[in-house]
Amino acid sequence: ITRRNEHLLRQPRSAWATEEQYALFRTYLDTRHADGGMADMDVFEFAAMIEETPVKTRVIEYRDQSVSDELAAVCLTDILDDGLSLVYSFFAPELQKDSLGTYVILDHIALAQEAGLPYVYLGYWVPGSAKMGYKASFPALEVYVNGQWQDLGAPEDYDTQTHPLSTDPIAQQV
Repeated sequence: ITRRNEHLLRQPRSAWATEEQYALFRTYLDTRHADGGMADMDVFEFAAMIEETPVKTRVIEYRDQSVSDELAAVCLTDILDDGLSLVYSFFAPELQKDSLGTYVILDHIALAQEAGLPYVYLGYWVPGSAKMGYKASFPALEVYVNGQWQDLGAPEDYDTQTHPLSTDPIAQQV
């Protein structure tokens, strides 16, 4: 996957939304997640997602050097004391065959290593979700269960568990 995408150039940017990013985001949503919760997000909501953040955030762009510097993928990334947290990523749907989603994760692992950060957080993993199932395919994956990090183990073992937010008292959810 890394070799397949070696023509891409990583370009970290400050947390500022651009029209070019939004155009790629819209194409991605309309093609891959038209029925999702973000499908009706407008340019102002998109800008708020990127720009209104209480933590150090960067927009990592991936530009195709073989096609006149065209924007191929974007990842909204929070920079934490102990790692990188991938908030949301999107890419040109016509490049799906190049496994850009996986490439962005692999590149963030390399970026964390370059920065001396021990962790890369992939965000929420929802057991049984086809849209989030890819996260379970990465080795050394840990999940936060009952107040502690533990190895994921077999993803199918979590399919019957109730999500903690559906049963915990509100005081424990905050």
